Order: sequence, then structure tokens, then C-alpha cells
Amino acid sequence: MYVTIEGIDCAGKSTQIEELKKIYKDAVFTCEPGGTEIGEKIRQIALKEPIGALGRAFLFLADRAEHAERVLSPNSDKLIISDRSLISGIAYAWNDMPNETLKALNLLATKQTVPHLAILLELDAQTLQTRMARQKPDEIEKQGFEALLAIQERFKDAAELINTPLVPIDAVLPIEKITENIKELIDDYGA
Repeated sequence: MYVTIEGIDCAGKSTQIEELKKIYKDAVFTCEPGGTEIGEKIRQIALKEPIGALGRAFLFLADRAEHAERVLSPNSDKLIISDRSLISGIAYAWNDMPNETLKALNLLATKQTVPHLAILLELDAQTLQTRMARQKPDEIEKQGFEALLAIQERFKDAAELINTPLVPIDAVLPIEKITENIKELIDDYGA
């Protein structure tokens, strides 16, 4: 089973991945972008260099193709829990190309592999502003919190576009409660 934890920057995805590692000790944990050696290099370019939106989208597609070949395909018989997936790729690039083109390119990159379940950690504007103020922004975060909140709404559209069930969870809840909710969802989906 392939599960993805989605959310905008500062939503707590990495924190939840670390908590889930304590529960699902035999699962394969990965991330996009950067789940492979080449993917980590691509991630550094995409997030640290001032590159245009379309160029960034194509870099993420290259990472996604490498990730599908090196991580998703070889582990398809295991529980895979990913920090982001093609859902993020589609949501972040939503305004850069037509939806059907985004869908086709992402499905090509993943060889038609989509998550069985997507969990969206949702933030409100005030919490996002507070969390963003605590860190140095990357090139995507420099777009501002309004842009990130708009992207957060597009996660739902992106998941629907590829027919993946998406369940939102309030990312302001205590860490332990969020982990408990995620575990229930994963277990209910048959992990």
C-alpha cells in the first residue's frame, strides 16, 4: 500500500513521518522531491535556485520519474509512506500548465503509479504565518503565505484528478493526535 502525507510547507509532514517510523517499523519511508540520491540533487536545485515555475515543475517531474523507478516500483509489495507525491507536484504546478497536461506528465513520470491514500495536513492562515516566521524561506515559500494557502486548496483538486482518496487532518492538533488519526486511516485502508 502506498500512502502519502501531503501538505504545504510548515504543515508538519516531516514531524509526522518521524512519528510514523516508530509505529510502522517495516514500512518503506521516502519523500518527494529527494527520495533518491539523484532526487536530492534535483531538490537542492529546485528549492534553492531562482528558477522559473515551469522549469521547477520539470525538475520535480525528473525527480518523480527517478523516485518511481528506484523506490516505488521495487517496493510495491510493501507499505510505502511518502512525504509528498505527485499530488504535490500537480498542486504546486496547477497554474503553470493545463490540468490534463499536468496529469499526463505526472502519470508518465510515475508509470501510472498513484497513492492508494493521501492524507492532507491542513493549516489555517495564522498558524502558517507563525510557522513560516520561524524559518528561512526556500524559493517556493518566498511566494508568501497566501500563495501557499491557495496551493493547499489545490491538493484536493489534484487528488481528485488522479482518483486518489484524500483525507484532511487539522495540522494544528497536537502532534500525538495527528499521528493517531493518520494511523487509524492507514490501518483502515489495510496496511
